[in-house]
Amino acid sequence: MQYKTSLLNQIRLRKIKKLTRQINALSDTYEGMTDQDLANQTSLFKARLEAGEDLDDMLVEAFAVCREACYRVLGQFPYDVQVMGGIALHQGTIAEMKTGEGKTLTATMPLYLNALSGKGAILVTTNEYLAKRDALEMGQVYEFLGLTVGLGVYDDDQEGDAETKRMVYGADITYVTGAGLGFDYLSDNLASSKSEKFLRDFNYVIVDEADAVLLDSAQTPLIISGTPRVQSNMYDICDQFVLTLGEEEFYFDPDKKEVYLTDKGNDYAEHYFAEESIYNADNWELNRHINLALRAHYLYKKNHDYVVQDDEVKLLDNRTGRVLEGTRLQSGIHQALETKENVKKTKESRAMGSVTYQSLFNMFPKLAGMTGTGHQAEDELISTYKVPVVSIPTNVPIQRIDYPDKIYTTLPEKLYATMELVKELHAKGQPVLLISGTVEITQIYSQLLLQEGIAHSTLTANNVAKEALIIKEAGQLGTVTCATIMAGRGTDIKLGPGVEKLGGLAVVGTERMANSRMDWQLRGRAGRQGEPGMSQFFVSLEDELLTNYGPEWVKKYFKKHNREDRRNYGRALTGRRFHAAIHQAQEKSEDNAVSARQSTIRFDESLRVQRQKIYGLRDRLILDDENLAGNVRQIMEEVIDSYLAENKERTRHQLRRYILDNYSYAFRYFPRALDLDDDQDVKNYLLKLVEEEVDKKGTLLQSEEALSEFYRLSVLKAIDECWVEEVDSLQQLKGVVTTRSTAQRDGMSEYYQESLRSYKQMSDFVKQKIARNVMLSTIEQSKDGKHSIYFV
Repeated sequence: MQYKTSLLNQIRLRKIKKLTRQINALSDTYEGMTDQDLANQTSLFKARLEAGEDLDDMLVEAFAVCREACYRVLGQFPYDVQVMGGIALHQGTIAEMKTGEGKTLTATMPLYLNALSGKGAILVTTNEYLAKRDALEMGQVYEFLGLTVGLGVYDDDQEGDAETKRMVYGADITYVTGAGLGFDYLSDNLASSKSEKFLRDFNYVIVDEADAVLLDSAQTPLIISGTPRVQSNMYDICDQFVLTLGEEEFYFDPDKKEVYLTDKGNDYAEHYFAEESIYNADNWELNRHINLALRAHYLYKKNHDYVVQDDEVKLLDNRTGRVLEGTRLQSGIHQALETKENVKKTKESRAMGSVTYQSLFNMFPKLAGMTGTGHQAEDELISTYKVPVVSIPTNVPIQRIDYPDKIYTTLPEKLYATMELVKELHAKGQPVLLISGTVEITQIYSQLLLQEGIAHSTLTANNVAKEALIIKEAGQLGTVTCATIMAGRGTDIKLGPGVEKLGGLAVVGTERMANSRMDWQLRGRAGRQGEPGMSQFFVSLEDELLTNYGPEWVKKYFKKHNREDRRNYGRALTGRRFHAAIHQAQEKSEDNAVSARQSTIRFDESLRVQRQKIYGLRDRLILDDENLAGNVRQIMEEVIDSYLAENKERTRHQLRRYILDNYSYAFRYFPRALDLDDDQDVKNYLLKLVEEEVDKKGTLLQSEEALSEFYRLSVLKAIDECWVEEVDSLQQLKGVVTTRSTAQRDGMSEYYQESLRSYKQMSDFVKQKIARNVMLSTIEQSKDGKHSIYFV
């Protein structure tokens, strides 16, 4: 497989290099142009597109123009390897370019070319700082060439401003974060009128740190929350119950991330809560809260998955140590964590809309990405997003020395050995970047550095505002920077005077990460653009990676040899099998992550189909539906037919109640001629009530246009209310079916069956709600002639 991948890469590179030579051949031509003539090339390219040429026809010239503009505006002339990376991005692939190779500048050329179509080009970054920085800096190039630039990072007072967002996404080139784009997509599809919509059809997107965004961040769907639920009073009592459980009363598998009560635990729960069976339908909420408390205590770790700040539980990106501001866990788990940590509980909100990164980015006709580590995940990127990876060579050969791991039996041995290396490097002034996998471990190393009297900077979730400054200084003489995982932070570490002679930046990893891609991202912080550097990882058999995913023999070895009085205490383990165990553990960890992402995709598939249908219907209603009145009439007939089919034996009282609840609050009596046993007679009578109400509202609204808008609002409100219930119930359902595997049932199959049943039920509810909105709504006219509509 590796040989096949390498051969395909060589073939792709051969074609890319040919185009690069053609671009180089035009350098002198565009260098000789005035600024005005160079900028005018944009309008010439657009004219050629209108005349029938496509983007590929002008790739060579457009890249050469943008390259020259980069030099004139920024003083940076893209290297050949950056041009090659840009070509790969235009071709809709993932360009694998090592850290420090200048991916930000690389993206300017394909963004410029694809923006010429007038359909928009988007660059997705991992955080708001990078989006702002790149939009401001690179935006100068696009504006010089006559294109517009949008920044999808908003001030608080702009949030929700459709006009601002319309300008952002209407620009030729837009910079935005992945989460920002996802939430804007969901918000756009909650619009109730054309004036509230701001997104145009997706066209072309480049994702920076592509493996991090498209894979690592894609395990959790983006959810937009709405109205809060009634707060449950079961969180506290279920949390106390879980704290009293013995080891035999629950099952916990850290590998599969599963935790649930055993049979003995079920018996104890029934005794504790004085219930005959906690699995009765009446005890559904109790069962849910017990499972939430179990998950909060055993699946989520403080300072790894979340931190407690300002009496709040805040989620962490465990790759970077960042606080995920504004992001909350759904389905009650966030409230369970708040109960566990004894902080003020927030309201549990309904999910109004949900989308996964997989669904979001697969909506783009052309998807590309940049990363320093892509080939390790190429199979998954192809299967999920249909994008291959192209490895771009470095501009200058890599000089960094990557030393073999140093492996120790216990954590204290590893800590001591790590600190010895840091002290040795610091003593000669070589800058050190000390990287840990979690905030907790980072803080431990920070304390050890303080004890040794070593001045250092600490970069965790708690001081993210100073992040760029801290990183910028990390390559200076004598600097020690203690940090969580660095991949995707996007700020280059530049070496200070005299550092190259000392060996460049030293990257010291305090543990192996969840997958080898993260390790290589960390190594890549040193040795950029041919600079010297080194990387060294320290591992102990107590590290989370090995305790969770290591082979059984490692755990047995640790139990036997974790004494301080053994002869080889403090010495590194040199056997090949220990290195093999680390490799095996990483592979297992990544396999679990892949399985989790595939599970996210499978769970989202049902919702994705439903979402497309609902959002498509909403757009037709908002943007264009000429036969809306006829469609509403048909829906009213279907609702009546459904009622008649389900109520064959109707009484006068029951039909009267149905009319009062759905057609008219003012109904008083039936006409004498009405035959309650004749379906057609009853249907004609109900349709007559509909026509009378519609005529009445048509008279009030005074125009066909106003009546059509009334219909549109009636339908939209019905769809939105029912869709919010559907999304929320499917979120709740997902949390329930994951526990059904314990009863030898296929949770995914049950989820699909249940979601299909739920969708059919929702479709019926939507029609009934439309009928109620049309019939029972109230229209009032103000003195200035404006109408207000009040729905039930």
